[in-house]
Amino acid sequence: MCRYLMLGWMALIFWPAFTQIGNSINAPQLNIDTCYALAQRNYPLVKQQALIEKSKEYSIENASKGTLPQLNLAGQGTYQSEVTGLPLTLPGVNITPLSKDQYKLYGEVAQPITDLITVKHQKELIQRNAAVEKEKIEVELFKLKERINQLFFGILLIDAQVLQSQTLKKDLQAGIDKANAAIANGTALKSSLNLLKAEMLKVDQRVIELQASKKGYVDMLALFINRPVDENTTFEKPQVVSLDTRINRPELRLFAAQRQIYDVQNDLISARNLPRVSLFFQGGLGRPALNFLSNDFEMYYIGGLRLNWNLSSFYTQKNERKTLALNQDIVSIQQEAFLFNTNLSLKQQSAEISKLNQLISTDQEIIQLRESIRNTAKNQLDFGTVSSNDYITYLNAEDQAKQGLLLHQIQLLMAQYNAKTTAGN
Repeated sequence: MCRYLMLGWMALIFWPAFTQIGNSINAPQLNIDTCYALAQRNYPLVKQQALIEKSKEYSIENASKGTLPQLNLAGQGTYQSEVTGLPLTLPGVNITPLSKDQYKLYGEVAQPITDLITVKHQKELIQRNAAVEKEKIEVELFKLKERINQLFFGILLIDAQVLQSQTLKKDLQAGIDKANAAIANGTALKSSLNLLKAEMLKVDQRVIELQASKKGYVDMLALFINRPVDENTTFEKPQVVSLDTRINRPELRLFAAQRQIYDVQNDLISARNLPRVSLFFQGGLGRPALNFLSNDFEMYYIGGLRLNWNLSSFYTQKNERKTLALNQDIVSIQQEAFLFNTNLSLKQQSAEISKLNQLISTDQEIIQLRESIRNTAKNQLDFGTVSSNDYITYLNAEDQAKQGLLLHQIQLLMAQYNAKTTAGN
C-alpha cells in the first residue's frame, strides 16, 4: 500500500515536468529553409508560371500549324468593257464573241516550303519569351527570402530577449527573497523590497511588449508560408554559414534569357528575307476557264511551284540588326550594373559580419566583468552593505550586456543569411 502511495505522489510531483516535455516534443518546429520553400510555394505570383506554360503550349501549337497545307477558297464575277476577239471572218463560220460578264470560282491548296524554316524560329522565339517571363517570376520569388529573413530573425531576437528577461526575473526574485528575509530579521527596510518589486514589474512590462511584437511578426510569417504559426511553434536557430561571394542570382539567368531572345530574332530576320517557295494546286469552275476562247462554264485545274520574294524587306534589315545589337548591349550593361551593386552589397555585408564578430568577442568580456560585479553586489546585499537600488543598477548593467550579446549574435546570423541571399547561394 505504501509503495502505491509513494508512486502516486511521485507521479503528482513529476507530472508537470512530463507535461512540459510532451508539449515540447509535440510543438511544431520551423526552420528558415522551410519558410523559404513554403513562402515561394504559396506566393500568389507563382500561379502565373502555370499560365505562362499553357500560353506557350498554345502559341507553339498555332505556330506549328504554319507548316500545314494552306487552304484558300475564292471567287469573282466581273463585267468588262472589252473582251478578246479574233480579227478575221471566215465564210460559213460563225465565231461567237466572248461574254463581257465573266465568272470564276476556285479552291487552292498550297504547301509552304520556306516557311518550314520560319516556323522553327517562331517556335524557338515563343519558348524564349516564356523563359524570360518565368525568370521574371523567379526574380520576384527570390526577393521573398529577404522578407523572410527579417521576420524569422526578428522572431529569434525577440525569443532571445524574452529568455534573457526570464533570467533577469530569477535574479530579481532571488533578491526579493533575500530582502524579505532581511526585513523579517529587521536588518532591511521595506523600501528596498519595493524597489526590487518595481523592477520586476518593469521586466514583466518588457516581456508583454516583446510578446506583442512577436505576435505581429508571427502573424505576418504565417501569411507568407500559409501555415498556422502560434506561440507553441519552435523556431530553430539557423547554423552559422560562411560567406560565399560567388553570385548565383536568378537575375543572371533572366539576363541570359533576354539575350537569347535577341539571337532568335536575328535569325528570324534572315529567315524573313528568304524567297517564299511553295507547291500549289488550284482547281475550280470558270467562264472562261483555261481556254480563254470558250464561252462556256468549264472545270479546270492547275498546279506547280510558286516563288515570291519581297525584296523591300532588305531596306530595313541592316537597321533591324543594329537595333537588336543595341538591345543586347543594353542587357549587358544592366547585368554589369547588377553585378556591381551586388558585389558592393556583399562588401558591405562582409564588413558588417566582421564588425559583429568583434562586438560579440567584446560582449563576452563585458559580461564576465558584469557577472563578477553583480555577484559581489549580491553578497554585499546579503550583508546589508549594498542597497537594493545599487544591486538593481549592477543587475541591469549585466542584463544590458547580455541583451547586447544576444542582439549581436542574432544580427550576425541575419547578416550572414542576408549575404547568402544577396549572393544567391
